[in-house]
Amino acid sequence: QVRLVESGGGSVQAGESLRLSCAASGLTPYANCMGWFRQAPGKERERLATIYTDAYLRSGDPLYADSVKGRFTISQDNAKNTLFLQMNSLKPEDTAMYSCAAKYLECSVDSDDYRYWGQGTQVTVSS
Repeated sequence: QVRLVESGGGSVQAGESLRLSCAASGLTPYANCMGWFRQAPGKERERLATIYTDAYLRSGDPLYADSVKGRFTISQDNAKNTLFLQMNSLKPEDTAMYSCAAKYLECSVDSDDYRYWGQGTQVTVSS
């Protein structure tokens, strides 16, 4: 059974940083894509960043949405089956529920393609 559990959200001031974690269990060790998404009230879910869990076997870098490129960094600790999202220079418009997700095979920009989801962690950025 696949399980994803996010942590690390909270309330911060604009310009500060947060690091989100997503502990994964039950996924096969290869050929998986994991990503971070967010959804603010009244808005559609937004893909932030994706990475292949077998990135050491593939070419190519993680992919980022333009809205977070240069500020957010996705990374993983394969030994601990944990996905991270380092968020720097946070802005009030980054306020949302942040979730990690996973799918088999190729990464996708469409959140509907992701089969497994965590429960989410709230990030609130005040000005």
